[in-house]
This record gives sequence, C-alpha cells and structure tokens, in this order.
Amino acid sequence: MKLSPLAQSFVLHFGEMGSRWGINRTVGQIYALLYLAPEPLHADAIVDALGVSRSNVSMGLRELQTWNLVLLRHLPDDRRDHFTTPEDVWQILRVLAEERKKREVDPTLSVLRELLMQQAVTPEDAHAQARMAEMHGMIESLTNWYDDIRKLETERLQTLLALGARVTRFLEVTDKVVGFARKKKDA
Repeated sequence: MKLSPLAQSFVLHFGEMGSRWGINRTVGQIYALLYLAPEPLHADAIVDALGVSRSNVSMGLRELQTWNLVLLRHLPDDRRDHFTTPEDVWQILRVLAEERKKREVDPTLSVLRELLMQQAVTPEDAHAQARMAEMHGMIESLTNWYDDIRKLETERLQTLLALGARVTRFLEVTDKVVGFARKKKDA
C-alpha cells in the first residue's frame, strides 16, 4: 500500500501528535492510516504502508482496541483480522472523551474524595483540603456538564458548538431577567 503525499503528511502529523497525546508515534500513525483508509486494513497492509515492524503494529492495534478507537472487521473469504475506525467523527470524539474521563478524571475525583474525607491535623492540611475541595468542586461541575453534553444528539451538539461565545449573550440576558425578577419580588 503506497500512501499519497497528502495521506502521508496526515499520518506523519498524527504520529508526531501522538507523543503529545500520551501515545507513541506508531500508534498515532496506525490510527491516522485506519481513519483515512476507504476499506478496513489487515495488519500486514499497515506494516507495508507505514514501514514499521509487525510487532509494533500488533501492539499498536491492541492499544487502540483498549481505547475503543478501532473496530475489528472480518471480510468474506479472508481469515485475517481487519481494522477500521468509526465513520462518524463525532462518535470518535465521544469515545475519546469517555476514555479520557475514565482514565484521568475519574481516578482524580476518587483520590480527591478520599483526601477530603481525612481529618486535617495541621493548619497546612486544612489549607490543602480547602484547595482540594475547590478543585473537586470544579471537576465535579465539569463532569456533570460532560454527562449532560454527551447525551446530546450530534446535530444538537453541533448547534451548541456553533453558538460559541454567543451563549454568553444568552447568559447576560438571563442574568438581567433574573435580576429584574428579584428586584420586583423585593419591592
């Protein structure tokens, strides 16, 4: 399998970005190749396209499977495993967000909860717990927001993202209405 210069640029970029995302270069390249491929690919085709070892491809595919980012496909009259990515880029985003939450956010919340339940022995501990409580509250708020957002249909999510900063105008109007209602109630 020969990559076009366009596809090769994309695959190489994903490899470079992989290290910034916490995965190795080959895993990033494998994912990019599978994302661009019009048909599911078997491991040997990935080896040929990327020029990496079969063991690197096998390990990379296993890692991508643990992240739920690649799908296993079997083709008629071919005993080999073939791999692809979900077609819907929004589904990919949802999977990534959920996996990162499970691996990074949830464990942090658990540790914060445990630390906040401990008795503060010194003033320094009390100060540290107060700061941890702030962090816990913020992460809990983000988690609750995420739980609401992930339930949205793709079209609604796209609309919400398209609103961008215009949401702040809605919030400003809401604040004015609520403020007016409070003044009227107090009068």
